[in-house]
Amino acid sequence: MVKIDISKTYDFVSKEDLLNYESEVQNLYGKIFERKGEGSDFLGWTTLPEEMKDSELVEDIKATATKLRKKSEVFVVIGIGGSYLGARAIIEALSHSFAGYKSSEKDVQVLFAGNHLSEDYLSELLEILDEKNYSLTVISKSGTTTEPAVAFRIIKNHLKEKYGREEARERIVAITDKEKGALKQLSYEEGYKTFDVPDDVGGRYSVLTPVGLLPVAVAGFDISELLGGALEMKNFANIQKSLTEDPIAQYAVTRNVLYSIGKPIEIMVNYQPRLHYFTEWWKQLYGESEGKKQRGIFPAGVNFTTDLHSLGQYIQEGLRILFETVLVVEKPRRNLKIPNEKDNPDGLNYLAGKRIDEVNKMAQLGTMLAHVDGGVPNMKLTIPELNEYHLGELIYFYEMACALSGYLLGVNPFNQPGVEAYKKNMFALLGKPGFENETEAIKKKIDEDIS
Repeated sequence: MVKIDISKTYDFVSKEDLLNYESEVQNLYGKIFERKGEGSDFLGWTTLPEEMKDSELVEDIKATATKLRKKSEVFVVIGIGGSYLGARAIIEALSHSFAGYKSSEKDVQVLFAGNHLSEDYLSELLEILDEKNYSLTVISKSGTTTEPAVAFRIIKNHLKEKYGREEARERIVAITDKEKGALKQLSYEEGYKTFDVPDDVGGRYSVLTPVGLLPVAVAGFDISELLGGALEMKNFANIQKSLTEDPIAQYAVTRNVLYSIGKPIEIMVNYQPRLHYFTEWWKQLYGESEGKKQRGIFPAGVNFTTDLHSLGQYIQEGLRILFETVLVVEKPRRNLKIPNEKDNPDGLNYLAGKRIDEVNKMAQLGTMLAHVDGGVPNMKLTIPELNEYHLGELIYFYEMACALSGYLLGVNPFNQPGVEAYKKNMFALLGKPGFENETEAIKKKIDEDIS
């Protein structure tokens, strides 16, 4: 189970300040599970663990993944935002750190596309796909989101040229709207295998749907265990308890109290390189959920101890507008000790015989104490180890805490009205049909700015 330690925030907020939220949190849990809060049309994620675990849909996902694994050395996941971040977070957290250099015939390397518009990246990906047997999934509710739609058009054509149209359709899986949209129509016409994105689950909460589960299964990991961990956390969240016994509520409340005293930036800290993309998933979940109405806690991330040699100075002595949440993994997978050297040229014999993880944990503790002394409140979240089950727990922990936190902040944590602004400008600049008025207006604005 996920554990939390908020004691390193008590120099900044009092226990009484936190306990004042207890009844409000209980009311919010009720709204969430009864689907009565703002944005209730997108609360389907709350019951996904119990609905999905041991379901026919999960068995279908597993069977499809097995079929794709037999055909593929490489599996390409085409999607952006919540359509790829959750899967990538799980795959990279569970994979060998050097998976691309240590593959066997049974391994499938998962690569990602459609999450940006880099011409070099897509061109170089095609070079890899020229040499490898591959298949793909394209994930998009509409099928018209620019980044994944461009990538899918290019890679789909490459797949057809390499294998022919009949075989290509066996290597493409579309995860899209169950009834409508360009990708759904194309899948029907071409005969692609499809999975549905539930109507009541937003993209950033979709990792426990086929959106995340299919890529994770193709990568060779146990999605039933992932769902089992999420289910345990869901059942825990659904039991009425005091704030002092509830790590989900403690996290949501503490971050909001810190926000209220002038700490609008939260830095997620991890000490494991394989958690980099988990941090990226968390950044989207919280940034897109809370950044509304000119308010919200800004989510940032660092990888320690690496970033202590770049951002450590700012965190220690910069503007006092930060707080940190440190994600700790209790048990590493490996056991590696520091050797003794007779002449001790580097002065490290005082560490001889110690495990690398012990040194890492002391760096974590020392950094936390220094940052708290420097005016940066710290929370610590701990999971026992990095496996499917505990990642499932952690995913649901963060999703539920995000819902609570957004409601405490006074925003709808399930919409994202602001993400369309850049798209309108981009479509106007590119001359997309239907945007003629916007094209004229933006060109006029650019001309005025130049003059």
